[in-house]
Order: sequence, then C-alpha cells, then structure tokens
Amino acid sequence: MFSAAAGLVDFATANPDTDAVPILAMPEEYINYTIACVNGTWWAKIDGTYPLYFLDDSGGAAFCVPAELPMVYPTPPNTTNIHVRANGTELAWSNWSYDTHHTAIGDWSMIYCVVSPVSDCFLLTIHYEHPVEVVNGSYLFLYDLNISPYLTPLSNTSIAYFTVHFETEVSEIRVYTTWTDSVWNQKDFTLSSEGDEKTVVVEMLSVLDEPLAGDLVVMFNDSSAQVPEEFPYWLIAVPVFVVAGLLAAIVYRRKRL
Repeated sequence: MFSAAAGLVDFATANPDTDAVPILAMPEEYINYTIACVNGTWWAKIDGTYPLYFLDDSGGAAFCVPAELPMVYPTPPNTTNIHVRANGTELAWSNWSYDTHHTAIGDWSMIYCVVSPVSDCFLLTIHYEHPVEVVNGSYLFLYDLNISPYLTPLSNTSIAYFTVHFETEVSEIRVYTTWTDSVWNQKDFTLSSEGDEKTVVVEMLSVLDEPLAGDLVVMFNDSSAQVPEEFPYWLIAVPVFVVAGLLAAIVYRRKRL
C-alpha cells in the first residue's frame, strides 16, 4: 500500500494562495498475485492498481493540488523487479533509509518515489516480485493494507479487491487478517479451480471509525511435498511379500537339511 511520505507533504506551502487543503482519497484498490514454484522456490508476483483522488473540503475534486507527491511503499524481504508507474509513466524510485514498516511477520524496508506532476486524479500502479516465506512448514505471504490514511469523512470507505492465482498445484489454502501480530482472524474467500491451478478472490472493506481488520495473509502447502491421497501401497506390500517368501524358503531348506 502506497502512503504519502510522512512530513514531506506540506499542502499549505505548496498552495500559498489558498487555505484549502486537498485530501487524498482511494475508495478502491486492486491487487493481483501470481504464485508459482520456479526451480524449487516459491515466488509471488504482485501487480497493484491504485486510483487516487484529491478532494477539497466539500468532497468535490480539489482545485489545487501539490506540485509533487512523495510516497513510500513497504516491500517484503528480497523484493526484486520493482516498477512504479503514474498514469502509465514509469517513476524512479530509491530505497527509503529513514524508517522501516512493521508487519505481523517482521519489519519491512520501504521504497520512495515522487509523483510529479500531480493531477486531481491519477492512477498509480506497481509491479514487484519476492520469494514466499516459510513459517512452521507452511508457505505464506502478507499484503500490507495500511488503509487508515485514506479514510476521512469525505471518503469514509475503501475496498480492496484481491485476486491470487496459483499456477502450481497447492493445498490447504487459508486466509487471515492480522488483528495483531499474534492474533490472526480467519477470512472468508472464494476459491475456483481449473486443473492444477487455483484462484482465490478476497474482498476487504475498510470503514472510517470502525475497527480495521489489519493486513491480509494467505497461507498454503506445497502439494508436491505431500503423500498422494491414493498412495500406491502395493509398492510397499510387494517387497514385504517377496522378503517373507525368501525367509520361508530358507527356513524350509534348513529343516530339510
């Protein structure tokens, strides 16, 4: 989740001829995950789409916006192939070395970029990839929702639409929201399958002045590492009978001797 870099945006200074302070709103966001096992390593590819709007104090489109908008974005460990775009134009980014962002599975580093020029509405997108973490024998990944800065009386709801596509066969998919670091709540989701591939769809609605669910965590198991449901037990039975037959033959031969 992108956030305006704290302390770096001074709207009054950016617009000295007016007392109006524009409010940044994001009523919806779309996050698409692609999960696959590549050369024995599980990877997550993320494509996030964020329509952003500047509103004035009446709730309409702001007539004054800052000349530029600094923003930060938390990234999981070992994130690579990062591309940030505003209205289709790629933005330069750098590592944000002043702070980290806390999540329920660790403190993440952040990247920093500047949107310029800024319009009263624009589309921010990001693509990045990272290896999936392993915790207690299960694979998991976390999306940092961090929606509270975008909830105001002028834009008091925001909904996040998640689509997670598993290109490699997995099992025991679970979805949680992180109420606290140690208290996770199970989250309903829709699951569809086509062959070995599965798709999970999750929606998270956030409302101003209501408790926020927290971040989203998806857990799963690697199907290839598990015993098949229809295990060919005859593969074990045949050697057992062969060995038993040989022992019986040896015993019988000794008795005859």
